Amino acid sequence: MNIAIVGLGLIGGSIAKAIKYNTDNTVYGYDIDRGVLLKAKLLGAVDEELTNDILPTCDMVILGLYPNDTLEFVRTHADKIKKGAIVMDSCGVKRVVCEPLWKVASENGFTFIGAHPMAGLHFSGFEYSDVGMFSDASMIIIPSKDVKIEDLEEVKKLYLKLGFTNIQISTPEEHDKIIAYTSQLAHVVSNTYVKSPEAEVHKGFSAGSYKDLTRVAKLNETMWTELFLENEDNLINEVDGIIANLQKYSKALKEHDAVTLKALLKEGRERKEKIDGMYKN
Repeated sequence: MNIAIVGLGLIGGSIAKAIKYNTDNTVYGYDIDRGVLLKAKLLGAVDEELTNDILPTCDMVILGLYPNDTLEFVRTHADKIKKGAIVMDSCGVKRVVCEPLWKVASENGFTFIGAHPMAGLHFSGFEYSDVGMFSDASMIIIPSKDVKIEDLEEVKKLYLKLGFTNIQISTPEEHDKIIAYTSQLAHVVSNTYVKSPEAEVHKGFSAGSYKDLTRVAKLNETMWTELFLENEDNLINEVDGIIANLQKYSKALKEHDAVTLKALLKEGRERKEKIDGMYKN
């Protein structure tokens, strides 16, 4: 199978490497930075450069682009994409991407399936891409209502070969609502947390808790600004919710209210234990 990878950053580069390492498919790559493309070729992550002449021969197209760039690429190249081909994105938001591209795909004879690999690092760029990035990770798949089961099987088969161990089927609405909590809010909180003056003098006073909470503060602000604004309704709900909960802790501390503070802490611990029990293997 001929597979095109458009955008060879952290995710696109890792997908390309994983496909080359784990399958016998041919990978054609494209990146706006030609230096990245050349490096990917030298390292064996791609076989050849993806061109407008090669695109019509590709059975699958995987996009490692930001949401707006994803929309632009598919719309611009829709007439060159092979009839019957499967096109997938890897964006962190889905409502803004799936509905428009399902329509474009239907009009041009190919299949668009939303995809979000739940893996990554707090670094960006091809230099950080990793063939093992997706080991034991979840892949969220967002198909249209009229998707062919054969296409879903093809996608599932590929991603399992790349190391994913859980394929989650979702809708654009469900995806964006849950991801606002599991990913976007975590980045907001982490990014806010490091703005304390004490962050500059923490050396020798921090351990696992500090490292866990600050890891994703070092983010790609261009990408995350786009993701946040494309999902602002859901993210606002989550940000306002955590502010409201934090205010309860603040009030208890200001009033030296040990009973309320202990109850809040107990509530959080029990909720975490309940959630862990729900998802225990």
